[in-house]
Amino acid sequence: MRRWNGWGDDATSMDLNDGARAMMAERLGPGHPGRDATRKQILKKVPASRLEGAHPLIQTDAATRFAMGLGESFADWIRKRFGALPPVPDGVAFVESTEQVRELLDLAYANNWMVIPFAGGTSVAGHLDCPISERPILSLNLSRMNRLLHLDKRSQLATFGAGTAGPQVESALRAQGYTLGHFPQSFEYSTVGGWVVTRSSGQQSLRYGRIEQLFAGGRMETPVGTLMLPTLPAASAGPDLRELVMGSEGRFGVLTEATVRISPVPEHESFHAVFLPDWDAAEEAVRTLVQRKLPLSMLRLSNAIETETNLTLAGHAKLIGWMERYLALRGCGKGKCMLMLGVTADQHTARNALHEARRTLGEHGAVYIGTAMGSKWVANRFKGPYLRNTLWDAGYSADTIETAVDWPNVKPLMLAMEQASRDVFAQYGERVHAFTHLSHMYPQGSSIYSQFVWATAPGGFAPNFARWQQLKAAVAAAIAAHGGTVSHQHGVGRDHATHLKDEKGPLGMATLAELCRHFDPTKIMNPGKLLQDEGPWAQ
Repeated sequence: MRRWNGWGDDATSMDLNDGARAMMAERLGPGHPGRDATRKQILKKVPASRLEGAHPLIQTDAATRFAMGLGESFADWIRKRFGALPPVPDGVAFVESTEQVRELLDLAYANNWMVIPFAGGTSVAGHLDCPISERPILSLNLSRMNRLLHLDKRSQLATFGAGTAGPQVESALRAQGYTLGHFPQSFEYSTVGGWVVTRSSGQQSLRYGRIEQLFAGGRMETPVGTLMLPTLPAASAGPDLRELVMGSEGRFGVLTEATVRISPVPEHESFHAVFLPDWDAAEEAVRTLVQRKLPLSMLRLSNAIETETNLTLAGHAKLIGWMERYLALRGCGKGKCMLMLGVTADQHTARNALHEARRTLGEHGAVYIGTAMGSKWVANRFKGPYLRNTLWDAGYSADTIETAVDWPNVKPLMLAMEQASRDVFAQYGERVHAFTHLSHMYPQGSSIYSQFVWATAPGGFAPNFARWQQLKAAVAAAIAAHGGTVSHQHGVGRDHATHLKDEKGPLGMATLAELCRHFDPTKIMNPGKLLQDEGPWAQ
C-alpha cells in the first residue's frame, strides 16, 4: 500500500547502514526525530465540503480529499508529517474518460469552481496544492484513465490515457515488443500525462530523448473547448501547438490523451561504472563524449562528495575499501568522481559504442570498473526517494534542487548551489550535507541535480518550513546569477513560480499570462502554478 505521509509503497524501504549513519552524525551532528501527526488527527481538521452533492462523480469524504491535496514537495512532506493541514479540495472526481473530463470542466466553468488535475501525485514543485479561496475546488483524478488506447506499429506511435503510470506504460508496450524508454526516478507512480505537462526527463534521455522528443500529439480539454493535436512526423505550419501543452502544468486545461513515439525493445542494455581522478577531468571527459554523439543511453556523473556518499550508502565496507585502494593506485584517490554509463542498442552498436567510450574516457585518466555496480544501480534506480523516509526517521530532512546550464557555467553553478545551502544553514549554527550529479547531458550543456540533507529543526512545521524557504531562495538566486533554468525536469509549479520571471522576462511572462486568459478566462485551472496570479496560500 502506498504511504500516506512518505514516499512509495510501505513494503519498500532503504536502510541506512552503520557507515552512512556515522557519516550523517559526523557531517551534520545528531538528528532530531520529531513526533509525526497521525492520519486520524489530520483528517479531523478537514473542513466540510462545499461540493456536497454537486455531481454523482464527485466524492467529498475527508480521506479522499486529503489524499488529493498534496504532492511530494518538501513543503507537502512536512505538512503531512507535522499535521499542518493546508486547504484541500472540496471534492474529488475519479474520471474514466475524456467525456467525463469535458462534462466536469463545463460544470466547473459554469459554477466558477477551481479545478486541479491530479494523477500520480509525485510533484516535487507544488503543482497540487490548493489556494485559500472562497471558490470551491475540484480535484480531477485521472488515475483511472490508464490504458493503452491505440498502437500503430508501422508509425511506432502509441496513445495512452493521460493517467497511465510508468509501469503500466512499459508493461503494455513490452507485451508488443516496444518501449517508451522514459524512466524518471518517480517512474513507479508518475504518469504519461504528468510527464508531458511538466516537461519530464527520463534517466536514459541520452538515447530516447526527453518527453519533448517523445510526445507526438494528443487531446487537451480546456475550459473553452477541446484542443486536438494531430500526430505529424514534421510540419512547417506555423508554431507547434504541442509546445502549448508541454509544460502547461494544468493551467490551460486537462491533457486526457497522449500519443508518444515508441521504440523496439533493445537487443542489448548494460550499465557500467567508471571512475575519474577529479571533477575537472570528469567534466571534460563527459563533455567530449556527449559532443561526439556516441550512441550511449545514459551518462550520470557524481561529484566527489556524492561519490563518497554513494559508496558509503552501498555498504560492503571491506569490498568498497579494496576497490578504493585499487582506484588510488590507478590515480583515482581523494576527490575521485564516479560516472555511470549506459549502453542500449543492438549488440554490434553497443559493443562499438562502449569501446569508443572507454577509449575516450581513458584519455582523461578514467578507471573502468565493470558492470557489477551498474547492475546494482539498475536494481535500485527508482528507490532513491525512499531514502527520505529513512532519513526522516533518523531526524534528518532532505530535498533536491535541479537546473541546467551551458557548459562554461556547469562547475561554477554547481559549486555556488552547494555553497548557498551551506551559507543558509550556517545562520542557524547548523550544517548541510550537499552533493551533486549531472544526470542529463547535451552537446550545449548539462543538467545539475543537487541534493541537500540537514538535521530537522525542533519546533514543528514553522521553523522547518522557514529554513526550507530560505534554502530554495538562496539556491534559486545562485542559479539565476549563473544563467541556469529554474527547472530542468521537475516543472515550475508554485515553488518555482517566483523565479520564472528571471528566465522568461517581462514579455515572456505577459505571453504566458495571455495564453492563460485565452484558454481559461475565469481562472479556474490550477491557479497559482507557473504564474503567481492566485492567493493567498497557506504558510
